[in-house]
Amino acid sequence: MRRYRMQSAFLSQGWAQGATVTVSDEGFISAIDVAPTGAPQTLSGEEHIDGIVVPGMSNAHSHAFQRGMAGNTEYRLSARDSFWTWRTAMYALANRIEPDDLQILATQLFVEMLKSGYTAVAEFHYLHRKRGGGAYSGTNALWEAISNAASVAGIGLTFLPSLYQTSDFGGKPLKAEQMRFESDTYTFMRAVEERIDADRSSRSATLRTGVAFHSLRAVPLENLREAALGLRKLDASMPMHIHVAEQLLEVQACVRETGQRPIELLLDTGLLDPHWCLVHATHATGEELKGLAAAAATVCVSISTEANLGDGFFDTARFLKAGGRLCVGSDSQSTVNPAEELRWLEYQQRLRKKRRGVLATGAETHVGTRLWRDAAQHGAQAIGQPAGAIEVGRRADWLVLDASHPSLVGAAADTALDHLLFAGGDAAIRDVMVAGRWAIKDRRHAAEDDLRPRFAALMRRLVAPE
Repeated sequence: MRRYRMQSAFLSQGWAQGATVTVSDEGFISAIDVAPTGAPQTLSGEEHIDGIVVPGMSNAHSHAFQRGMAGNTEYRLSARDSFWTWRTAMYALANRIEPDDLQILATQLFVEMLKSGYTAVAEFHYLHRKRGGGAYSGTNALWEAISNAASVAGIGLTFLPSLYQTSDFGGKPLKAEQMRFESDTYTFMRAVEERIDADRSSRSATLRTGVAFHSLRAVPLENLREAALGLRKLDASMPMHIHVAEQLLEVQACVRETGQRPIELLLDTGLLDPHWCLVHATHATGEELKGLAAAAATVCVSISTEANLGDGFFDTARFLKAGGRLCVGSDSQSTVNPAEELRWLEYQQRLRKKRRGVLATGAETHVGTRLWRDAAQHGAQAIGQPAGAIEVGRRADWLVLDASHPSLVGAAADTALDHLLFAGGDAAIRDVMVAGRWAIKDRRHAAEDDLRPRFAALMRRLVAPE
């Protein structure tokens, strides 16, 4: 057991000064004591944390390999550039990545996530096969690359292997550039089952396996239903994620093929529950948003990616008013910063409604506090990890903000999260703990000096013509 005396901390019940948090050897919070006024600052055997402690954020949607293209597609090919033209560049990168490359990319990315305030990540992974489409014999080297990267970085990982079978609605066959993603339903379910068994044997406090269905255009509905029901028998609380309604063309194609919109189809399956996370849902209707809220499923938005790709606006205010559960992710890695995702979540609404403080409530008038608290808790729900709040029973995943940093100096305790989102306070993240271990200390990660030259060499090779 280790005890930490916190100068200031955002606990699940609110802000507290001088709280002592006890953490088990397994990395879970076993006790919290709030010191009475006038109590000594630090008792024997306690580590004093000088700063402002807040819950770490779960990154509910990530494609690690796409870190290799961040900044490299920001030029215009035609006046009609869109998500669909960007996807061509993404496929080109996906077909160059080898397992060793992926491990370097993912390790660099996960260190960046930790430094920005993400303490756990859901890796929505659809690179399954060798270049050319052949299967790996034995252990899947691409899957292991992600797990190894998370272990080196020290970040919590929910690994989401993704079922991917068709190129569009109507069961259209995969294109040549998509063959690395392919998996038949039985083989996929068996591979996930084996990984779950390995998780249970490892008894890791930070590793979890879930599943993703790439999209309804990539997984026929009957196959999705079969896999979801079968895998749910293996793990009743397994996280299940899917891209849905990100693009208008996707919605229109679904309607032409099935007579229904994609979120309508999912709601009608009866599968959705609190263990499902729908990614993007950009073009959801008001009724669909109400249906998702009623199912208690989470929605993950990645404002930076959705803006980068020109997807559109998610109707955040309506979804939250309906009781919806919202979380954030870095997706294509154009931005790796939860504070920025949440800031633009609010700013989008201000621009649309032409007023301020749109996502605050009568119960929580501070926008930063409301958004960070809710996204941390709902992100943990989405990825199936026991994190998201500083409370007994949760994992000790937290950030320490330097209260003397210019972005925070002089801030009242109850405005610290407002400063984190709206005053550049992400630059004040000094230390990061995951499962009771310091992953970042004094803004540094133990692996970064060794990692930097390997990442640089990889990037120079990836951007060079093949």
